[in-house]
Amino acid sequence: MGSFVALARRYWAVTLTLTIGLIGLGLAVSGAGAVVPWIFSAYALAVAAWQGISMVRDILRGHWGLDILAITAIIATVAVGEYIAAVLVVLMLTGGEALESYANNRAKRELDALLARAPQLAHRIEGQAIVEVRAEDVRPGDLLLVRPSEVVPVDAVLRADAASVDQSSLTGESVPVEKIAGDPLMSGSVNGHTAIEVVATASAADSQYQQIVSLVAEAAATKAPVVRLADRYAVPFTLFSLALASIAWWVSGDPVRFAEVLVLATPCPLLIAAPVAFIGGMSRAARNGVIVKSGGALEKLASTKTAVFDKTGTLTYGAPALAEIRPEAGFSDRELLTAVASAEQYSSHVLAAAFIAAAHEHGLPLAEADWAREEATNGIRAQIEGREVLVGKFAFVASAAPDATRTAIAPGQLAVYVAIGGRYAGSLVARDHLRENAGDTLARLTELGVQRTMILTGDARETAEHIAAELGITEVQAELLPVDKVHAVRDITERPVMMVGDGVNDAPVLAAADIGIAMGAKGATAASESADVVILVDDISRAAKAVEIGHDTVRIALQSIWLGIAVSVGLMFVAAFGLIPATAGALLQEVVDLAAILSALRAIGGRRDARQAARAQLQRAQASGSH
Repeated sequence: MGSFVALARRYWAVTLTLTIGLIGLGLAVSGAGAVVPWIFSAYALAVAAWQGISMVRDILRGHWGLDILAITAIIATVAVGEYIAAVLVVLMLTGGEALESYANNRAKRELDALLARAPQLAHRIEGQAIVEVRAEDVRPGDLLLVRPSEVVPVDAVLRADAASVDQSSLTGESVPVEKIAGDPLMSGSVNGHTAIEVVATASAADSQYQQIVSLVAEAAATKAPVVRLADRYAVPFTLFSLALASIAWWVSGDPVRFAEVLVLATPCPLLIAAPVAFIGGMSRAARNGVIVKSGGALEKLASTKTAVFDKTGTLTYGAPALAEIRPEAGFSDRELLTAVASAEQYSSHVLAAAFIAAAHEHGLPLAEADWAREEATNGIRAQIEGREVLVGKFAFVASAAPDATRTAIAPGQLAVYVAIGGRYAGSLVARDHLRENAGDTLARLTELGVQRTMILTGDARETAEHIAAELGITEVQAELLPVDKVHAVRDITERPVMMVGDGVNDAPVLAAADIGIAMGAKGATAASESADVVILVDDISRAAKAVEIGHDTVRIALQSIWLGIAVSVGLMFVAAFGLIPATAGALLQEVVDLAAILSALRAIGGRRDARQAARAQLQRAQASGSH
C-alpha cells in the first residue's frame, strides 16, 4: 500500500487525471452527468494551458517540440464537444512521464544492478577477531574474510588454496571462475560456497569495481545527444498532422474530423522510443562487460568508418613471454635463466615477470642478490653469489663483456643480453603474443561497416609491421610519441574514428578520437577516464561487440520511431474519413505508444546475446571435438 501511495504522489498529474475521470464516472452514474462535460473540459483546458506555457518557453529557446500536437488536440476535442477524448489525450500527455520512467528502469536494469552491488562492508581479520568495517576503511595489506555468496569488497589476492567466484556482473562470463592461491580477485565479484581469506591490494576508491561504479554513474546520468533523434522528425510530423487534420475538416466540412485526426497524432512514440532504446543499449553493453558512457557514443559506434589500434596490450597481450634461451659456450640454459631471473627480482621492467615466471615453471631456485640496482632504460646490475650479473640492452651488457655479440631475432621478438662475471653469457629471446581473437575481431568490424583499420604504436617498426602482417592490416605508423598519435588520428578523413588502446600513454589519443575505447581491465585509469567506452575485461573482441550493440541500438531506435509514425499516420488517414471516433482514436493512440515503447525495449538484447553465446559455445565444442 505504501509503495502505491508513493507512486501516486510521484506521478501526481496522472493520479489527478484518473481521479477526475473517476469523479466524472461517479457523477454520470448518480444522474448528475450534465456537469461532467464542464468538469472534463475545464480540466483538459487547464492542462493544455499549463503545457502551453512550457511549450512557449521551449519555442523562445529555439526548440520546437511535439507538445504542439497534444495541446492542439486537447483544445480541438473540447471545442467540438469530445470531452472524454480530451481527458484521454490529457492522460496520454501526463502518463508519458510514467511510461518513460517504467521503460527506462527496465532498460537500465544492468546499469542499476552494478550500482546496487557496490560493496559496503568488509570483514577484517585482526588477530583472532573478525571486525566488520566499512569498505572504504580497508587498506592495502589488510587480511579480509569473504563469506559464502558475499561480494569481494576491494581488489585483493586470494590467500586460500582455491576459490570459485562469479564475475558475471563485471565481465559477462556466464560460469564461475576457478581461482588458486595468489590469483587476483576483482572487487565486485561474488564468492562461491566456501569462506575464503584474501589480502587487500588496493583501497576501495582505487579498486576496479569502484572505478566501474563511477563510470556507470556517469553513464546513467548522461543525457545523450542522440535522444534528440526524435527532434529530426518533430517539425515535419507536426506540420503533416496539422495539414491532414485541416484538409479532413475542409473536405468534410465537419470540425470534428480535425479533432479525430489530431488525437491520433499524439507524440509519445517520438518522445520516448529513442531514449528508451539508447538506455537499453547502454545496459546491454554493461551486461557484456563494456561501459558506454553516453548514448551519443553508441550512435558514433554505429557509424564508425575507421578503427585504429594501439599494439602492445591491445592487439597483443602486453605481457612478453620467454620464447628461447640462447646460452654461450660455458653456460647452460638453466644457469643462464637462473641468473637472469634472480637479478630480475629487483627490476620493475615488464620483462622481469616473464623471466621469473619461466624460472618457476622450470623449477629453478632463485638466489638473493648481495646488492642490485636498476639502470634506467638499460637494464639491471646485481651481485649474485659473488658474481656480477648484467641483464639488459646489448650496449649495456657489452660495456662489461666486450666479447658480447648480437643475436639474430625474428620480427616481433626482443633479445635481452646477459653478462656473468665479466663474460658474455648469452641472450634470452622474448615475444609478445598476438591475441587469439584479434583477427576475428577485425573481421567482425569489417562486417559491421568499418572501412579502414590501422595500427598506431610507439613500438619498433619491424615489430609493428610483423603484427600488422599477421592480421592483414596494411596501414602502420610506428615509433610514435603520444602527441604523434593524436596528430595521426586527426589527419584521418574517414570518420567517425574509433581508437582502441590501453595505458596512460593512450589517454590523449583516446580523447582525440571520435570514439575512444579503453581496455580498462588492468586498471588503466587515465585511459579509462579519457575514453568514451571502457572494456572491463581483457578481451579485444568486446570492441567489436560495442560496435555491434551501437548498430543494433540505432536500428531499433529508428525502427521504433518509424513504427510509431507509420501506425499513427495510417490511423490518421482512416480517421480523416470519419471512420474512427475521437474517443476510440485516443484509446488507439495509447496502444501505439505502448507498441513503440515495447519495440524500443528490444535494445536490451538479452535473447540476442543468449543466442550468440549458445552458438559460440557450440562452435567451441565442435572445434574441440574435431581435435
